[in-house]
Amino acid sequence: MADNNTERVPTVIADDVHIVYRVRGAGGGKGSATAALSRIVRRKKGEQRGVRTVHAVRGVSFTAYRGEAIGLIGTNGSGKSTLLRAIAGLLPTERGKVYTDGQPSLLGVNAALMGDLTGERNVILGGLAMGMSREQIRDRYESIVDFSGINEKGDFITLPMRTYSSGMGARLRFSIAAAKDHDVLMIDEALATGDRKFQIRSEQRIRELRKQAGTVFLVSHSLGSIRDTCDRVLWLEKGELLMDGPTAEVLKAYEKETGK
Repeated sequence: MADNNTERVPTVIADDVHIVYRVRGAGGGKGSATAALSRIVRRKKGEQRGVRTVHAVRGVSFTAYRGEAIGLIGTNGSGKSTLLRAIAGLLPTERGKVYTDGQPSLLGVNAALMGDLTGERNVILGGLAMGMSREQIRDRYESIVDFSGINEKGDFITLPMRTYSSGMGARLRFSIAAAKDHDVLMIDEALATGDRKFQIRSEQRIRELRKQAGTVFLVSHSLGSIRDTCDRVLWLEKGELLMDGPTAEVLKAYEKETGK
């Protein structure tokens, strides 16, 4: 938890954030080439036939501070991952603004690493993509591999990532991201994979990142991980922020409402 004797430094401010997806209906995919050409012509003319909107995030406002670990909870489709993508700058807001101090980094189970390259090459490329120097990557390479546990049952780090299980890939992604000190680190379901031993290591690393003056956001369906890792929780449902407060208080209300 942030030191109460020092000034609280904001790292992320969400000000009345609205995010809207526009989805073109799947209907009309069948038919002749002539029908397909007609659809293309309509699109070029700017017609919006068959387009529906999904209001994924509705007027969410909060301020995150340096040294906090914040959990995001809610049922499937509540807008948690969408909100993280907006904070990371990967999605535009329809209305409202997101302000960040420093560079946000989004880590997801499906974070893009290259399947045809070895784990070793992906460690290097992943580190460079996060802004680490080659020297920093060299210095931290062994600790990244050891943390991931990739080589516990063989020399998997030298094999292409497409040969990895989903759990192995997720552990390596987390290990690469966790090797860097982040201004704002967002983790989307990264702790849902791997065995309990890796989850404990991951939770400990998040606590270390907080001590190094970063801010951590965690999206997880595991309330145990949220409870063990976070001191504050945002509860979203249907894109709206229902509750923002201390972890124990918000989880108690959530469990009472959902029966989980």
